[in-house]
Amino acid sequence: MSRPIQWPEAAAPVAEVRVTTRALHDVQLVDSYGWLRDDNWRDVLKDPARLAPDIRAYLEAENRHAAALLAPTEALQERLIAEMRGRIREDDAEPAVPDGAFAYYTRYRSGGDYALVCRQPRWGGEEMLLLDGDAEAKGHGFFQLGRARHSPDHRLLAWAADTRGSEYFTIRVRDLATGEDHDSVPDTTGRMVWLRDSSGFLYVRYDEDHRDREVYLHRLGSAVAEDVLLHREEAPGFFIRLSATQDGAFVTLTIADHETGEVRLVDPADPLAPPRLVAPRQQGVLYEVDRHQGDLIIRTNAGGATDFKLVRAPVARPDRDNWQDLVPHRPGRLILSHVAFARHLVWQERAEALPSVQIRRWVDGVAHSIAFDEPAYTLSASPGYEADTDTLRFTYASLSTPPETYDYDMESRRRTLIKRRELPSGHVPADYVVERLMARAGDCAEVPVSLLYRRGLARDESAPLLLYGYGAYGIAIGAGFRSGILSLVDRGFVYAIAHVRGGMDKGFSWYEDGKRAKKTNTFTDFLAAAEALIAAGYTRAGRIVAQGGSAGGMLMGAIANMRPELFAGIVAEVPFVDVLNTMLDKDLPLTPPEWPEWGNPIDSAADFAAIRAYSPYDNVGAQRYPAMLIEAGLTDPRVTYWEPAKWVARLRATMTGGGPILLRTDMAAGHGGQSGRLKRLADEARVQAFALMATGLA
Repeated sequence: MSRPIQWPEAAAPVAEVRVTTRALHDVQLVDSYGWLRDDNWRDVLKDPARLAPDIRAYLEAENRHAAALLAPTEALQERLIAEMRGRIREDDAEPAVPDGAFAYYTRYRSGGDYALVCRQPRWGGEEMLLLDGDAEAKGHGFFQLGRARHSPDHRLLAWAADTRGSEYFTIRVRDLATGEDHDSVPDTTGRMVWLRDSSGFLYVRYDEDHRDREVYLHRLGSAVAEDVLLHREEAPGFFIRLSATQDGAFVTLTIADHETGEVRLVDPADPLAPPRLVAPRQQGVLYEVDRHQGDLIIRTNAGGATDFKLVRAPVARPDRDNWQDLVPHRPGRLILSHVAFARHLVWQERAEALPSVQIRRWVDGVAHSIAFDEPAYTLSASPGYEADTDTLRFTYASLSTPPETYDYDMESRRRTLIKRRELPSGHVPADYVVERLMARAGDCAEVPVSLLYRRGLARDESAPLLLYGYGAYGIAIGAGFRSGILSLVDRGFVYAIAHVRGGMDKGFSWYEDGKRAKKTNTFTDFLAAAEALIAAGYTRAGRIVAQGGSAGGMLMGAIANMRPELFAGIVAEVPFVDVLNTMLDKDLPLTPPEWPEWGNPIDSAADFAAIRAYSPYDNVGAQRYPAMLIEAGLTDPRVTYWEPAKWVARLRATMTGGGPILLRTDMAAGHGGQSGRLKRLADEARVQAFALMATGLA
């Protein structure tokens, strides 16, 4: 029997100490590594070559150190990549979505990394390749294909791409008869909505601080400098989301932060008419709109509807005084989204961390639901392009069941399976067990934990366990199929998801109990999940690898400071760990928009104290830390590269033992890591190899 691979001896880089201090709220803040924040960061987002040489040298030294520590796993990583690739049907295609005379879809070619955008006649016929993602990606170190939207007359395709990882998308328009592109519109969010006559489109442009605050009209054939500003949001903390009602009657400008919002309507046949305000913003009230005949159908938390309700209001008089309940609020039943079809109202909801799809007929109010019986699963409905249809497409999956896509007749209630995801290397769902465990937090809240493991696992505390968590922005982490994780599960790992507070897994109040002053509930919920898994015999202390990214990386930093002895390893991907300094920097892209989520430590001494008490960077202690793999992206506009870099420097300077600490910065990518579906397998294989190393199984 071979011996487990041990971490190699490799001297870690030592970041230079350059102390800066400042005082706020009668507290002296000392930062030894603030110099890693390049003052030129805006330019770096657009051109990574402009990074300061001393910062680049440090990051590259860290990359070499991480590579040296993981070098013994290179063969293992190749095996893991081969296994994960074997579960991908390389020439896969998504089911076609009908719109008028055509049906649109994406597919991949064998060996290809990027999607091919295609269409064919609706009732069958020859395929037309509209956009070749592999061809467009050539010559770019990073390539992300954003939205691709065909025009209402089906002659044109507006498509967006980011070639730096910084989420600056350039929109181009392709003439589908000639295949030629024109109308290049840079520095956008990548979202666009066509005008009804296909003469142009609306889009959202980033400002100089990488904030989406302006909506423009672009007419085809005109210069970008001639684009017409339709709306500028003056409040720096608000985002703009551009969409359209299902029937295409209105373009919707949803302007909101994490707590408050409003919607303005643009007529796609008369875009220069002033956008119509549905209801003015009111602190703490969120709403979204669709349209059915002469009414707006609105999802909102107004009037104390914590878990949201659906109301209707006349299009001509949409103010709040005219809102009438359509689907009343029911505590604990979170309404997630809604779509108004011609003959049916559809909404998705979640209760006790399990989703369902609800359908109500307009003519008589008869309602029914779609749900499944597994203890943990995901379920999502797709609205498609058309409103005048009785067909609803939905996709179901669980931790053991690959995604299954159905067309559902909302009148007859018959479902037709149109695609089941194929794993070419084979997969038998019955070989795996899916369970749901409830962990009791310190305040007696019950935290759902979803589990996957191989059938026949001995519950003798010996198994290693990967515990994943996020817990922010109200985002629920669904218990859906993850083919990559099977490589760990097949090697004896238990895989678990902790549905901690800060997400909306158990309703909107679950989110509110994990934000601002209550943020520490997210951390203690995760630790309660780990303790419950240990108590149930799935694993033991020191055999758990924790994983989280972005705001989930903050969770990783907090639990590392609080209970490092529970973990064999921690994976923190693009981790938001320098929380206090970032929330004090109002010039960063996401800082003002994030104040409703975390608090404003500039204006509020209470928020300052709360954030300072848990911010991972500020609470690194003189203690033993587990092995940690920390990953960053140089052009990440969401979690800037210097947050993990500073954190690693402070960890190494302060910890009394344990480790090693690995920092890997992708010098050509942003928040999402490498681009390309096959290239990304290398990122997942590296994480899994680290987990196997940390638990002695490599």
